Amino acid sequence: MKLLDGKLCSEQIRREIKEDVDAIKASGKRPPHLAAILVGDDGASQNYVSMKVKDCEEVGFSSTLVQFDANVSEQELLDKIAELNADDTIDGFIVQLPLPDHINDNKVILAIDPRKDVDGFCPENIGNLCLDLPTFVSATPNGIMELLRRYNIETEGKHCVVLGRSNIVGTPMAILLSRNNNTGNATVTIAHSRTKNLPDVVRRADIVVAAVGRAQMVPGDWIKPGATVIDVGINRIDKPEGGTRLVGDVDYESCAAVAGAITPVPGGVGPMTIACLLANTVTACCRSNGVAEPEGLTV
Repeated sequence: MKLLDGKLCSEQIRREIKEDVDAIKASGKRPPHLAAILVGDDGASQNYVSMKVKDCEEVGFSSTLVQFDANVSEQELLDKIAELNADDTIDGFIVQLPLPDHINDNKVILAIDPRKDVDGFCPENIGNLCLDLPTFVSATPNGIMELLRRYNIETEGKHCVVLGRSNIVGTPMAILLSRNNNTGNATVTIAHSRTKNLPDVVRRADIVVAAVGRAQMVPGDWIKPGATVIDVGINRIDKPEGGTRLVGDVDYESCAAVAGAITPVPGGVGPMTIACLLANTVTACCRSNGVAEPEGLTV
């Protein structure tokens, strides 16, 4: 069984990004600048944003963290987004999801300038992805594709089942896997809560991407022997001895016993998501600075 180590792979990508940043600085231009908006005090979101800020420092980025209380008004948040859109010193920014219930996620996403949408969530960037045009690819699907490429996981002609149909992971993941390029050319099934005979559908897959947000939903007896398992889930569950631990959407032990390759949780998809967010920011910086874009990631 091959462990698809996202932590190790993301370290390599960050080294490549740092080389790109050093080249931008050497040309007399400012370094990339990534901003993040965090609303509320959700522990998981705070930890995730902190990792992003740390990684920015590691690769030589400038970074800005904007924090709001959970009771911030929707209009105040939209005003801050407009401010970041107009700030020429900021190349890209993200609004950390989820947002409080009184704020409309779609209205917030639509307010972000597509040229600064390094999360790849805006309709313009999603549309470009569908048309196979240059765009900011959503960081999590992009990270998964890069992980498959760097670990030489064959996708051409394979049957891939994507569990989950969100606009952030499931849908763009299916598009990327089916595209006509080196890491693609797969036959893709999107499965979801209304899929009939779900275990049988998953058992036919050569590659399984689990992105449903349900702890340990996929057991090992759903996995075809030798299949590749990509676990996108981050779920916190109670430990028998007290406290909590992080688990994915698949039952790691039983799936690892039959899979040909698998991502761990934590240390699999998560670090790759942040690495690809940084790569998108480098691209945004090059475009705003009038600098030639680096080769970057393949997808």
